[in-house]
Amino acid sequence: MDAILLQLLNGLDKGGAYALIALGLTLIFGTLGVVNFAHGALFMLGAFCAVSLHKLMTISQRVKDESITFFDAYKEVPYLKVWFGDFGERLIDFAVPLSILLAIPIMLLLGVVLERGLIRHFYRRSHADQILVTFGLAIVLQEIVKAWFGANPIPITAPSMFAGSAAIGSWFGLGDAISYPWWRLVYFLFSLIVIAVVFAFLRFTSFGMVVRAGMRDRETVGLLGIDIERRFTIVFGIAVIVAGLAGVMYTPILSPDYHMGMDFLVLSFVVVVVGGMGSLPGAVVAGFLLGIMQSFASMNEIKALVPGIDQIIVYLVAVAILLVRPRGLMGRAGVMES
Repeated sequence: MDAILLQLLNGLDKGGAYALIALGLTLIFGTLGVVNFAHGALFMLGAFCAVSLHKLMTISQRVKDESITFFDAYKEVPYLKVWFGDFGERLIDFAVPLSILLAIPIMLLLGVVLERGLIRHFYRRSHADQILVTFGLAIVLQEIVKAWFGANPIPITAPSMFAGSAAIGSWFGLGDAISYPWWRLVYFLFSLIVIAVVFAFLRFTSFGMVVRAGMRDRETVGLLGIDIERRFTIVFGIAVIVAGLAGVMYTPILSPDYHMGMDFLVLSFVVVVVGGMGSLPGAVVAGFLLGIMQSFASMNEIKALVPGIDQIIVYLVAVAILLVRPRGLMGRAGVMES
């Protein structure tokens, strides 16, 4: 029971990352009809927004170390701590969540520039052309990050108040022996909040209603005199923001490096296909489902029975689902089947 609960939690926080990336992918495909192979790189850029803010907040100056009296000694102290004391130190400690404030405008601006400058020229091109150009864009972005930040992972810590583990066993009456990292729980809750906000925006606002109508019948909405192109640009920006926020909050779990986007990209596309191309609820359900399946497949007991199953379980589940239901779990008829 202990192992099952831990693997379930592992699957939920990993599934949260898959669901957020797949949600952005599905928004772009459902509104614009574009297969965006650069979406994993946008997740990576979000993570490096957190890295950049942390580096900026820890810019230091040399000050005399008063604890050493025998000779003059100096130490590096961040300017924020020099200027604001304990409050500045607390700001540095919360660099990751504060990075959200930096990531939102940067990712929105990047999304608008990409959509207007590149993506819109491929709306009526084949999916093969879209994959080639967006995959090339992903490589360019990751090489820029590699040149600027280096090839090695950059560790970023969670705020100290979320360090350590929670005694989750006591929450379920299983004793205090079962513990789980606080930040992984925070990430899971964060993913649920972001997903809920996106769905509420599309469901309960007039802007979202027009977007959903445009996803169904783009030409009819345009004939009503609505500037659907401008709205789709904003939707592309929102999808980029979702990917960026997923990357920001994932940095304490996985140290950012230039290749992390590619690691998530393939699995996220599998999630989108399993959930159903163009289906937002399907992307979320499939994200959590495949995250949980992958987590359970990584158990030593399972790997002892079927070596390497943790590396292929996602693809096996995808094949099984698509054989039975080619449109995916919640996909619309005609999108993935004739």
